Amino acid sequence: MKTKGAISSFMEQHYLHFNAAALVDAAKGYEQQLEQGAKMLVSLAGAMSTAELGKSFAEIIRSEKVHIISCTGANLEEDIMNLVAHSHYKRVPNYRDLTPQDEWNLLEKGLNRVTDTCIPEEEAFRRLQQHIYKIWQDAEASGERYFPHEFMYKMLLSGVLEEYYEIDLKDSWMYAAAEKNLPMVVPGWEDSTMGNIFASYVLKGSLKASTMKSGIEYMTFLADWYTHNAENGVGFFQIGGGIAGDFPICVVPMLYQDMEATDTPFWSYFCQISDSTTSYGSYSGAVPNEKITWGKLDIDTPKFIIESDATIVAPLIFAYLLNM
Repeated sequence: MKTKGAISSFMEQHYLHFNAAALVDAAKGYEQQLEQGAKMLVSLAGAMSTAELGKSFAEIIRSEKVHIISCTGANLEEDIMNLVAHSHYKRVPNYRDLTPQDEWNLLEKGLNRVTDTCIPEEEAFRRLQQHIYKIWQDAEASGERYFPHEFMYKMLLSGVLEEYYEIDLKDSWMYAAAEKNLPMVVPGWEDSTMGNIFASYVLKGSLKASTMKSGIEYMTFLADWYTHNAENGVGFFQIGGGIAGDFPICVVPMLYQDMEATDTPFWSYFCQISDSTTSYGSYSGAVPNEKITWGKLDIDTPKFIIESDATIVAPLIFAYLLNM
């Protein structure tokens, strides 16, 4: 094991209790999974790409400390938007004080707000649209079908976006994933901006819905991937809640119960960073033990929950894994 760097050493010295201790325990548990030869799934919910998680997550990908990703359609596209339009983003640090009129003014300027950051309509959404549409068209003309993330990989690797790059390419986790052709599932992609745009072309008769592979196909792909990669375990590292986590974790009970593949191993590790509240009936806030009753985790599966801000916690865990 490499000697830990300043950030990791600081964490080990000062993060000794409560959520801070859970953070360090989870990081050590993740590291132990890798040492044992387990594969790791990372799920991304929330606005982690707009929070520039790529600055730490891209290196996790390059270092092969994640083997498959589940993310929302928003995180899939927003990392690329940040890559090509970063200088046009607008930060709104006083976002809590905005009036409805202030919000309307942002809309009229083509600025779509994500908490304290506004994504520019023209330079981000429309810039991607003109290029991805051609890739969709070309695939359909050739009778080919791909998953949403595969189309994004094609766009990135084709070089058509290079003239627009506004951040260091090493800080784009999507580019790092595309270079490795990293397996991915993107459940509910249809509710993303690019998903909406694709649907609009279907409504206009410009594209066929079948050109885009579906969520069911993502699930069957994941079932096959899990079956062939679970020999030494597959760990589950969940950032936020929602469909990015709910979708992939269900593959284990689906295989075990519905496919009757009773030799399917449970997830070998589970960690969730969340600030969701259990008592409101939120699945995203449920303690890991609840997942035992659904056939997702075993009694002895290492389980961690860090009730904190993922934009703070995730980069620290990634720094620990990178010995920073």
